Amino acid sequence: MLSAEKNQLLTRIGPGTPMGDVLRRYWQPIAGESEFDSLSIKPIRLFGEDLVLYKDRGGRFGLVDRQCCHRRADLSYGWVEACGIRCNYHGWLYDAAGRCLEQPYEDTANPAARLKDQVRLKAYPVRLLGGMVWAYMGPLPVPELPNWAPFNWPDGFTEIVLSEVPCNWLQCQENSIDPVHFEWMHDHWSRQQRGGNGPRPAAHLKVDFAEFDYGFVYKRIREGQKDADPLWTVGRVCLWPNGFYLGEHFEWRVPIDDENTLSVGWFWTRVPKGREPYVQNSIPTWHGPVKDEHGRWITSHVMNQDFVAWVGQGTIADRTREFLGSSDGGIAMIRRQLFKDLDAVAAGRDPKAVIRDPEVARLVKLPNVNEAISRDGLSLAEWEKHPLYRQRMTDFRWQAGQPTEVWNAYAAAMGFPPRSG
Repeated sequence: MLSAEKNQLLTRIGPGTPMGDVLRRYWQPIAGESEFDSLSIKPIRLFGEDLVLYKDRGGRFGLVDRQCCHRRADLSYGWVEACGIRCNYHGWLYDAAGRCLEQPYEDTANPAARLKDQVRLKAYPVRLLGGMVWAYMGPLPVPELPNWAPFNWPDGFTEIVLSEVPCNWLQCQENSIDPVHFEWMHDHWSRQQRGGNGPRPAAHLKVDFAEFDYGFVYKRIREGQKDADPLWTVGRVCLWPNGFYLGEHFEWRVPIDDENTLSVGWFWTRVPKGREPYVQNSIPTWHGPVKDEHGRWITSHVMNQDFVAWVGQGTIADRTREFLGSSDGGIAMIRRQLFKDLDAVAAGRDPKAVIRDPEVARLVKLPNVNEAISRDGLSLAEWEKHPLYRQRMTDFRWQAGQPTEVWNAYAAAMGFPPRSG
């Protein structure tokens, strides 16, 4: 367990905090690009800062302070122009770098003063990759944005799911290196919700953890598996510092503030054999609910079950009162690495997995237990026999709330019947 002081050090991520300074050294996914098919301005809170993400009429994205430099009006109620975002209060116009381009009255009444040259709105770099908008909120020089290999796979359907989870980022991320919870939370608990029907879930027999360049992997053997199983030889990836990679999907836990986390899920499914080539024209983004119409936590889907576990630990988990066991070796490993990263940043060095070489970042491969399926695909007959892909023929198992139009776009890609209503 951790002392109260060490727990606070790892969990506080606001401006000027040590852990906030560490996490700001990495590019973070903050939105879906397709969200801006129907909007131009989105208020967003990240790392305890209130910001505005926008797409101007020239197609450029910007991430700037939510308050105008003039009289602190809310820019989320402004509008975008050919270049930049304009405040609705007095018309000041800013570009994506935070430069003030126009101050209509000042430019007319006192042009020689060039007051706009003295104004700079806080702004952060943004880039697009994998259908997502990414932000970098740390110091210069800006590191490379890793182009993870799955973003480049052909013949697949991708969707992005966003949810806001009311708890601290760290208890979300610690879930990424906790193999045994799958047996109990996702198998046993799901079975109980079905009335105890179905076979008893396979028990874990052994687990192991290892470090690699871009995070940590956990490996496991459950009843009925052999040591040659990819779940033991390859493992799942706890992606550094706040991600999770399962072979065909990513999850990121992006801090909103100390007490709230933005869950960003990127999900890819290869089309069945015989439906190639498939090219997806637009990657949909949707928002997954965390509670039902009665205010109860949704427990029917995999990530919703995770959310219940995370928030059940409290808004910020009290790690002075926990008792770690042998299955928690990965938890201890990532906490040690976070403290190493704190020391590295304090000494002026990069923390783990920051990429500076453009050639390295151009295509970054990760361990993938589903590599053969991701590459070669399965026939529909094989889908019907596969325990996980069989579920994907009728439902999106990861999160509740998938819109009908997203399912129908997915179904059209896979060759499944559409839904109505």
